This record gives sequence, structure tokens and C-alpha cells, in this order.
Amino acid sequence: MIRFFNGRTLEPGGVTENEVWVDGSAISYVGPAKADMPAFERQVDLQGDLIMPGFKDAHTHSGMTFLRSAADDLPLHQWLEKQVFPAEAKLTPESTGAFVKVAFLEYLANGITACFDMYFFQDQFVQVAKDWGFRAVMCESLTFGDDPQRVYDRYEKYNNMGPFVGYRLGFHAEYTNGLETFKAVSEAAHHFKAPVWCHNSETAKEVRECVQRHGVSPTKLFDELGLYDYGGGGYHCIYMTDEDMDIFARRGLTAVLNACSNGKLASGTFHLKEAMEKGVNLAVGTDGPASNNALDMFREMYLINIMAKLREENAAAGDPGLILDAAVSGGARAMGLTDCDAIAPGKQADMVRIDMHRPNMRPVNNVVKNLVYSGDPSNVRMTMIAGKVLYEDGQFFVGEDAEDICRAAEKYTKQILG
Repeated sequence: MIRFFNGRTLEPGGVTENEVWVDGSAISYVGPAKADMPAFERQVDLQGDLIMPGFKDAHTHSGMTFLRSAADDLPLHQWLEKQVFPAEAKLTPESTGAFVKVAFLEYLANGITACFDMYFFQDQFVQVAKDWGFRAVMCESLTFGDDPQRVYDRYEKYNNMGPFVGYRLGFHAEYTNGLETFKAVSEAAHHFKAPVWCHNSETAKEVRECVQRHGVSPTKLFDELGLYDYGGGGYHCIYMTDEDMDIFARRGLTAVLNACSNGKLASGTFHLKEAMEKGVNLAVGTDGPASNNALDMFREMYLINIMAKLREENAAAGDPGLILDAAVSGGARAMGLTDCDAIAPGKQADMVRIDMHRPNMRPVNNVVKNLVYSGDPSNVRMTMIAGKVLYEDGQFFVGEDAEDICRAAEKYTKQILG
């Protein structure tokens, strides 16, 4: 057992001065110190630091680390067609596994305990997640030329693989697929009674051309085809109409916000005010390291709130508490990790220690606003998943040397990019 004491906890009801005990993979106690305590293998004096649930990065392309700062400064569709797709054609299972490891290191150092990933060579991705004990949920990424029937095999293979691996039905986007794929995935969703995910309404061009092809927006098309009958959601969701938002609210779908990627690609700004008014479920994701370029949930939370203020021309717009919840618990719910969403007894010990002594956290007038408006990855002192410390005070505990991992990834990057 591990005891964390003399600190604060970010719980569903707010920030409280509590202890946290971890027994195996789960949280066993949250509350004031007790006179009669069990024997602990380790006791951690937090010295006023904060224990909070880990961030859940709800939209990632982990294997794209090789394109960080090598594929930049173009709008989305040109970026994909001119820089991304040609480089990705040279990927191998071995190189993708190396690139995934770099992303996982970054997640851990930044307080991220789970990611919702869409990319190639899923076996390599799964192996790293299992070996390290990192929580990873995959979203199927069907595009033109892919056999949509493969989702049946992959769902059976990955969805119940163990505590660190999950799988969700899906496809890349409307503009990279046709009606046959959508109908096939809808049939799979009804067969498994499972949610469906994809990139949705990321650009005005995407929505405009979908209306030209099908007469309706992507959201309405997917709803009419029954893709949302068992839930799910979309990544980006910038150019959704009021009707689209109503569909998301009625179906209990989740919109995953990706402010940094959307800003860097000049795609647009999410309609946060409208989504909040309609009660749309929200989560936060970084997108991939080629379009962001950092895997930093602090920066995402900050920019989501700032962009909401700019969009409304109202400094009171945005909601730091809501966005923090979206980055922590909203992503967990979107991925089906409902036992990893809070600091509470019985929940999985997927936790982060936040250094409250660094200058950017002082004075502590409001912990939540400090996290959203002032926080950055330098405040992350520890990242724990399922009761195991994988990162602490600059050191990784993943069974491999971090520098060796980065060197291997750089070797493969040179082979692909030249």
C-alpha cells in the first residue's frame, strides 16, 4: 500500500485537504488522517501538493511523433495530402512502435494517464501499452480501400484484451470514406451495441462538400444511418449547426475539443457557448504531434477557454471548471474508463501529483483556475497508472531507457524523411 498525506485532492466535490491510500491498482481510502492505519510500503509527504486524476487525452495519433515540426504551416487538407500521407506510406510496424513510445513518454511527463488513439499498426501500439501499463483505447481509422468488415475481428480481438487496452468502432472521417463504409460500421455498431467515433466537422470545406454529396451535414448523415444509436461522438466538431448540437445532446454524444491543432491549422474555433447551453458532453484531446505539436493538456485547457472568450468577445465566456472536468473525467467517460475518472475509493489509482510550490502556482487563490490558466507540464511531479508510478521527478519507470527510446525513433525518422 502507498499513502499520500499532507496534501490536497481534486475530487468530484472540489479541492479538499485529504489523504489518499492506494492498495494494488485501486484507491482504497480518501479522507482525513486516521489514528489506526495499516502498514504502508511507501509513504509520500505531499508537502501541500495536489493529487488529481490523470488527464485523459481523448484524441491522439501517437505514432505521428516522427512528423513533429516536419509537417507544418498548411491548412488541413493540403497538410494531409502534401506532407502527412506521403510520409505515412513509408511507415513500418517497427518504426511506428518506436514513435508510439516517444508519445507515451510525453504523455507520462505531462500527467496524461490514458489516450484515445487513431493510427496504423495497432498491434505495435497495443504491445507498448501492455508492456508499460499505459491505458490506451483505439478508435478504428477506416479510409477508402479498407475492408470495413475488419472491425468485427478487431473488436473481438482488442475490446476485452485487458485493463490497459480498449477498442472503439469508427472511421477516419466522412471525406475519406463512402456510404458503404458508413453502413457497414452502422451494422457493426448494432451488432455489438457499441459507440462509434470519427473526425467530424473539422473544417468548413469538409461540411460544405458533405452537404454537396449527401444533402446533409456529417453529423446528420451519421445519425440518419444509425451510427449513433449506441453513442459515441466526434473529434473537433467545429462547424456543427444547431441541429448537429441538438443531435449530440439528444444522443448523449461527446465532442472532443482540440483547440491547439485547430488553431495551428487555422481550421476554426469550437462553439463552446452553444455546446454548454445545450448540455453537450465534452472531452479534451491534443490531436497528433504533427498538427499540435505538443501533447500538452494544460495548453489545450488554456486555449479552449481563451478561444471561447475571443469568439464571444466576452471575457466572462468559457468555464475553467467545466474544461478541467472535460480534460480529466469527460475523456474517461468517452473512452469507457469510468473507473478511472475520479479520486475516490474503489476507483483505479490513475493519479497525478501537481507541484503547487512552483512560482506559476503561487499564490493559491483558486486551484482550478491555477491549473487551467497557469499550469504547465513542469508542474507534474508524478504520474501513476493502476497504482504503479511510471514517471516521477523527471525519471521514467517503464522498463526502458528514455534516451534509447528517443534515439531509436530519430533513426527511423531519418529513414522515412531523409
